[in-house]
Amino acid sequence: MTQENQKTSNNDVMPSVVKFLSNEWFEGEFKEQPLYLQEIFELLLETEYGGDLDLRLKMLSCLRTSRNLAQTLAAFTDEEIQKVCSSAAS
Repeated sequence: MTQENQKTSNNDVMPSVVKFLSNEWFEGEFKEQPLYLQEIFELLLETEYGGDLDLRLKMLSCLRTSRNLAQTLAAFTDEEIQKVCSSAAS
């Protein structure tokens, strides 16, 4: 991360986002990640750590972020995402 108030450009940000999405997408089954996280968190909540409010808030934040990204990408096919990532990374 850069320091606050430093100027970045679209040319700096977009390649980084594309690289992130490309790496995540090729890890496999990204669209299923929210369900995987939910399953993990539900099991964790049954332990003594599950009562920690900060941990619960972090888990909810992770689920929300993962769900939002999966929903955003759900409108596109795997091939479309691969094509955009390949062309943008070049």
